[in-house]
Order: sequence, then C-alpha cells, then structure tokens
Amino acid sequence: MATIRKLRSKWQAQVRIKGHKPQAKSFTLKSDAIAWARLIEAEIQQGVFVDTSKAEQMTVSDAIERFLQSISDKKKQAIERSTARPVQAELGAVSLFNLTNQHLAEFRDSQLQQVGPTTVVHRLSLLSKVLKIAAQEWNVPFPKGIPSVRKPKRPSGRDRRLLDGEFDLLQESLSETPVVQKVVAFAVETAMRRGELVKIRWEHIDLKNRTLHIPETKTGVPRDVPLSSAAVEVLMSISRVNDFVFNIRPDSVSQAFERACKRVGIEGLRFHDLRHEATSRLFEKGLNTMEVATITGHKTLEMLNRYTHLRASDLVSRIG
Repeated sequence: MATIRKLRSKWQAQVRIKGHKPQAKSFTLKSDAIAWARLIEAEIQQGVFVDTSKAEQMTVSDAIERFLQSISDKKKQAIERSTARPVQAELGAVSLFNLTNQHLAEFRDSQLQQVGPTTVVHRLSLLSKVLKIAAQEWNVPFPKGIPSVRKPKRPSGRDRRLLDGEFDLLQESLSETPVVQKVVAFAVETAMRRGELVKIRWEHIDLKNRTLHIPETKTGVPRDVPLSSAAVEVLMSISRVNDFVFNIRPDSVSQAFERACKRVGIEGLRFHDLRHEATSRLFEKGLNTMEVATITGHKTLEMLNRYTHLRASDLVSRIG
C-alpha cells in the first residue's frame, strides 16, 4: 500500500509491496505524489515496473568519473579525461534518467561550432561507451533505451603522398640534422607514428629476426613491426649513444621536417603524411589488409582505409 506524508515542504510518497524493494519519491504537490504512487503500484502488480532510482541519482558526470576511475593505465585515463571534459562541462549535471537524444543532438551541434567533426565524434563515442557500460555492467536502467544521436560525418582523410623526387630532396635537405634524416627514412619503411619512433629503444630491436617491438602505442595495443632491409640499414648506420635509437624529442622532429620542406620548396607535406605513404607502399608491395593492419596498428578497416592512398599508375603492372 502507498503512504503519503508531508515532509518539510514536500509531499513524500512511499510504496511498499511484499517481495519488492520499497519505492519513495518527493513532490511539491500532494496530487502528484498520489498519482505517482498509484502508477508505481499498478506497474508492480502488472510486472512491468523498472526501478529507475539509480538512473535518477547518477549524473552524466558521475558516470564518466566512474568509467575513468576504472581505467588502470594512467596515460590512457588522461587521454580519455581530456576527451570527456567538454562532455562533463555541458551535460555533466543531467541525470542518466533525464538524458535524451535531444541533449546529445544539442551537444553535437554546439560542439561543431567550436571544434572539427572528428573531435565531436570522439566525444560522442566516449559518452556512448560510458552509457553502454552503465547499462550492461552497473545495472543502470534506460527504460526508453540508451540515448543516441547521429554522429557528424568525418572529413575525408588526407591523401598527400611523396611525389617523385621528394624523398631524395628531403634527405638532402636534412643532411644538417642526420638524426631526423634517419627518422624520416625509418618512418617511410615502417609506417610508425612520430611518438612511437622517438621512443624506440635498442632493447626493442631483434636484428636477427628483423623485427621491432612497440610496447606503447596510441591504441594501447603493443605490436611487432617487421623490418625491411632498408629499415635495417638505417639502424645499422646509427651509433648506440644511449638506450634510445633516435635521441630526439617529437616536436623537434616536426620542426626540423617543416624547415627541410621549406628549404627545398616542398609544399603541403606533413611528417604524419609519411605514415600514409608507408601504409600505401605496403599495399603496393602486395600485402593484404590483415598483414598491413598488423604492421601499422590500425584497429579498424575504416581507419586503415583513411591511411591508404594507392596510385592507379602503380597498380597497372599488377592487373595485367
């Protein structure tokens, strides 16, 4: 039976039915308290009642914090926290019970006024991940379904590759900074990210089996990279001064690369484009999708496709 009582300035409704957890909620109007109690009693008797108290008490910010605390890898946690910060700022105070598709749509549209679509996709994906975990692992109910929204379309990936003669021009221009010269050559052979390249240690290299182990990656999944004869040649030309193969900071690599391009008149080329170049070359050598993904560390076919730009002229000999 339901009990309605005045509690301070509110009317509290309590529903107690044997075999079910007691339910209670406060209202400004007594009539609302009575109506709610009757609804809950009817739902329990019909077997359709869903206890939404957990969803009402947990805010978006609470859920995100719980998710972040579950990440043991501090580096990954910091990355996810950075992505989550704008979500918490705009939607953090909304309870999971009250969160709607409209909330997400308004967040998406306001964010698109501030940052690019790829960044917005990352933020919406994080929120979606948190909501799914809340439903599947924390037993938070979403009677109307987990809120979702259409994500903005990402722009086409960059398709800049090295033009004929540009690699040689770069190598010549980088002769004054030999460490970056070797980094560029190694990047084209391995498709490694800038951050991965500067962290290579000699202990990660197995010259006998021509492999390189990358323990820390952007995706958090370690991988092993096969070394071409050209990549091995680069390594053999380097003196072992300390634990790191390339003793240089990531930003210094980019700065030297940009200056080298400017000196020889190469336009529109970024260091990260070397990863596109190397990935495309792997396909042109005849490797299949799974083989290339194993080398590059791409987790999805979509991302791998964004990094692959094959030249039709290079494929003619393969189609007969």
